[in-house]
Amino acid sequence: MANSGPKSGQRIVMKFGGTSMAGTERIRRVANIVRAQAAAGHQVAVVVSAMAGETDRLVNFCREANALYDPAEYDVVVSSGEQVTSGLLALTLQSLGSKARSWLGWQLPVKTIEAHAKARIETIDAPGLIEALEGGEIAVIPGFQGISEDGRITTMGRGGSDTSAVAIAAAVKADRCDIYTDVDGVYTTDPRIVAKARKLKAVTYEEMLELASVGAKVLQTRSVGLAMKSGVRIQVLSSFVGEDSVSADELPGTLIVSDEEMDQLVENGDMERQHVTGIAHDKNEAKIILTRVPDKPGAVAHIFEPLADASINVDMIIQNVGRDKGETDVTFTVPQADLARAQALLEDRISEIGFNRIITDSHIAKISVVGVGMKSHAGVASTMFRALSDRGINIQAISTSEIKVSVLIDEDETELAVRVLHTAYGLDSTEEAA
Repeated sequence: MANSGPKSGQRIVMKFGGTSMAGTERIRRVANIVRAQAAAGHQVAVVVSAMAGETDRLVNFCREANALYDPAEYDVVVSSGEQVTSGLLALTLQSLGSKARSWLGWQLPVKTIEAHAKARIETIDAPGLIEALEGGEIAVIPGFQGISEDGRITTMGRGGSDTSAVAIAAAVKADRCDIYTDVDGVYTTDPRIVAKARKLKAVTYEEMLELASVGAKVLQTRSVGLAMKSGVRIQVLSSFVGEDSVSADELPGTLIVSDEEMDQLVENGDMERQHVTGIAHDKNEAKIILTRVPDKPGAVAHIFEPLADASINVDMIIQNVGRDKGETDVTFTVPQADLARAQALLEDRISEIGFNRIITDSHIAKISVVGVGMKSHAGVASTMFRALSDRGINIQAISTSEIKVSVLIDEDETELAVRVLHTAYGLDSTEEAA
């Protein structure tokens, strides 16, 4: 995005998660990181999450007060966690000599639509905020919250602070949105599984969307989608760095950028483009098989419509080759947490759907290979299948998109599969990847 900040610096939105804000000592560390960016001549807005564990504590209070709680009052309670950390960070910045103030969701305001507890940002009135930034003030904004059309406090669901930060960055035309987390960037796979996993210098929005949707927990999917739509450059980096660490302006983390900017980075020799960017895994899926479903128009709709009405997300869907008697088996996955509810819904509709029996398996894992290089290079899927076969890992289901291949395997083989595929695609290295 165009530089809207002062000539000596840029306009930057910085976001800190709950782990970074967990207690006064960590908030002081965050304040020093923020103050350093302001001292470098940048205009700085900061978006904060509640302290780690605080939102869960507030949710439990709501349940104890009324098991059938009013979502509007629920939002009033759970949004208070971010209000506390925004005020504390502003106070800490002031104690360090910085000019700072908090801006609550209703004060900007951040206008939202749709239901309480899962609101979506519609607009952000930014002129007052921009004026404050241009005047050298550090703005501290609670993430996750906004205000509805009827003037009630709303919240955006788990991970909403990432979305708040990106939306604010878009509203103030920031040069960059820095997301500070407990990791120092996006890796080719989980470093806890593969010691040779590489930190990526940059990934495209599309790749990050796929990685986030298939198990990479670095960023919330909705925030990446909004960044892609709004053209907001994101940088992921760690808030747990020493006082003498490299400045964020020297890009120590991972940039999430457009295809065009990625192509420019490759053209400039800043990085090398690879066919596969990363390997993700997700153990939170469950498999459902419906046997002997009538092989006729409308049959599949009878399966998935009640699941959609119950807000149960269906991921991989495989319809097997039809049987001789005009029947087929249908296999699909749902989040593990929704398995019992999905099973009950389907069993209640057995006569309507017409299946013979339902088979479930929660002891599975989804392994995904992601990379924009798949668009122009053949053989990525076959490499995956061969590598897993050579190690005796059975594939239970397969799904593909333009830049992703996912398979279901036994959960016990997750770590082995990730290591095997990381090596098979040449991602093992001591150097940073592209």
